[in-house]
Amino acid sequence: MKNLDLATYQQLAAKLIGRPFKDPQLLQTAFTHCSYLNEHRRDAKEHNERLEFLGDAVLEIVVTEHLYLNYQHPEGILTNWRAALVRTESLAAAAKKLDFIDYLRLSKGERRSSARSREQILANAFEAVIGAVYLDQGYGTAAKFIHKHITSTLDGILQAGSWLDAKTRFQEHVQSTEGQTPVYRVLAEEGPDHDKSFSIGVYVNDQLLGSGKGYSKQAAQQAAAEAALRAQNVKPPSVDN
Repeated sequence: MKNLDLATYQQLAAKLIGRPFKDPQLLQTAFTHCSYLNEHRRDAKEHNERLEFLGDAVLEIVVTEHLYLNYQHPEGILTNWRAALVRTESLAAAAKKLDFIDYLRLSKGERRSSARSREQILANAFEAVIGAVYLDQGYGTAAKFIHKHITSTLDGILQAGSWLDAKTRFQEHVQSTEGQTPVYRVLAEEGPDHDKSFSIGVYVNDQLLGSGKGYSKQAAQQAAAEAALRAQNVKPPSVDN
């Protein structure tokens, strides 16, 4: 485990933006989970939720501006693209590529948390880092960071068709081919209430066409729809960008 002192975060700053922070405490705070304060009150005065709040707003405007200036599609499509870019999974994936997990300041209990909880923590930290970069280096540097790690993934999202959620895609496909609406049913539930996982199947005309697992019913439904799309060989939606 890294020595998470200010010097370590200055080294990270050089990796993230090419230069040190004016106030390295900001970057350290961006990686400080609220649980850490409970065990290290002398070592930390603030957790990252306020920076996350700020970073979320900066992320939203940078992504929105990028889509508006570079694409001529209707508002509804751009809204779906933006949602795909800024969703938890996208931010957590970017954080993992940057090894953010090595810099998180967490309580001992939180370090043993579930994969679902860890993904949310990483996504929140990514937004907090954006907030810290914005405060310390300004909008331009924050925008450059976002473009490098978030908006640059749009081509992959469009190729995979993941900008339109799987449930919507599968419902449109079934309604156009069968004149039916898919039905989702819980197949199994596992784990304690605070860390439960679900297995859900999607049915058309009482025929199981796909199943999936997730830490929420919504996530499991999406996984089931994705499985059904693959089984039916439904191609991603085509959008001329």
